[in-house]
Amino acid sequence: MSAQPSQSSQSSKVVLITGTSSGIGLAAAVSAARAGWTTVATLRDPSRSDALRKAAAEAGVELDIRRLDVTDAASITAAVDGVLADYGHLDAVVNNAGAGHLGTLENESVADVRKVMEVNFFGVLNVSKAAMPHLRASGGRLITVTSVGGVIGQPFNEAYCAAKFAVEGYMESLAPVAAAHGVSVSVIEPGAVATEFVANVGVDLDEAVADAGVYAPQLNAYLKRTVAQFFDGAQSAEGAAESVMAALTADQPAFRLQTSDWARGFVGTKISDLDGSAVLGMTNGWVA
Repeated sequence: MSAQPSQSSQSSKVVLITGTSSGIGLAAAVSAARAGWTTVATLRDPSRSDALRKAAAEAGVELDIRRLDVTDAASITAAVDGVLADYGHLDAVVNNAGAGHLGTLENESVADVRKVMEVNFFGVLNVSKAAMPHLRASGGRLITVTSVGGVIGQPFNEAYCAAKFAVEGYMESLAPVAAAHGVSVSVIEPGAVATEFVANVGVDLDEAVADAGVYAPQLNAYLKRTVAQFFDGAQSAEGAAESVMAALTADQPAFRLQTSDWARGFVGTKISDLDGSAVLGMTNGWVA
């Protein structure tokens, strides 16, 4: 279900969302359209849009579904230019596209880490850079879905957390500069979300433990804790998307929004942890 530009869509606010094939991106796209936004829902592979189209149909909303690969500069330019050509303005961007990763320093290559950074950090910068002139023109909003892993480093998530830390630092630094030109910058920090965690990480977990060498006991302990305890209590993607909508619609959105009480408590551990002992006291237990 792809909307065509119309008289009404020309005048309504336009939001572009990346990574909408599933999870928070899909839920945010449907929620934004339901709230009256002209919603450009983008994804790397349009052939994977079936779930998005079904959700839109069930919600009775229209989405403008387009291709955008955050690691492909030409794809980003085409998507942003296409939005401006069709609607004349861009009022908000939600950087949601990203990829999970599992690994540790000795067991992965620097090239592996670079790939994680390319998607989760540079992909955000690429889209934001292309959109910023248009957000300045509209007094718009730049929203990025990061993670509680962008605040607290987590075992076997070194590369992923490094990318999310980088996004948080970049956006926190950009926020006052952007605000001086009328652009609001926010980051959304989900905890565990009931999406395709194992599929998103892209590895066979049993095989990962078998290949972990001296780190196998620690990885096994981490996975048991994470899969059995952490993700069993995960919030829904729709629940997490409510924070995206808050950043999109609030009169004066906060810079940092956690998506659940659990996420607020978890992130709070770091914010008040001046010497690092609280965080490491917690995460050391995850690999014991």
